[in-house]
Amino acid sequence: MKKDWVLTQESFTALLTWLDPDPDKAGKKYEDIRRRLIKIFACRGCCESEDLADESINRVIFRLKDITDRFTGDPALYFYGVANKVHMEYLRRKPIPPVPTPIPSDDEDVEQEYDCLEKCIQQLTAENRELVIEYYREEKRAKIENRKELADKLGIALNALRIRAHRLRNALQQCVQKCVQEAIA
Repeated sequence: MKKDWVLTQESFTALLTWLDPDPDKAGKKYEDIRRRLIKIFACRGCCESEDLADESINRVIFRLKDITDRFTGDPALYFYGVANKVHMEYLRRKPIPPVPTPIPSDDEDVEQEYDCLEKCIQQLTAENRELVIEYYREEKRAKIENRKELADKLGIALNALRIRAHRLRNALQQCVQKCVQEAIA
């Protein structure tokens, strides 16, 4: 997209007209699309999800003259396609944090980490404790089947289960690190 391009009221109105001839319906569709874009970027771990959603919308508006005649179907799908490209660009721009080198540990350190992990797991709610334990149970194909069953049992999609488990794992890692640091001090 050209860096000197500016969003005008005229181009925004053209976007709304493309979404729906009825201004009220068009406004609602626009808000739904923007909300979904923000959610998509947030779920992908983007800290600038609103800015990326706005960038996606601006790119669609910029190309509107080219796509209105050729694009058929739900316009929201076009936005999501543009959002995927914006996300890929975001990932290329985002610096990759260095992977910390593991510190060689002796048996006492491992035992301390294990004790802290048990303590942190006990601090979770019963539901989250069960989710973490069940999520990491089994290996290979049995693990995959176990996770599908767990998602069905919880009544959520498999991807939602992965996100929950990831968040819980991050919280546990932070808790264990804090516990180990407090034990050292």
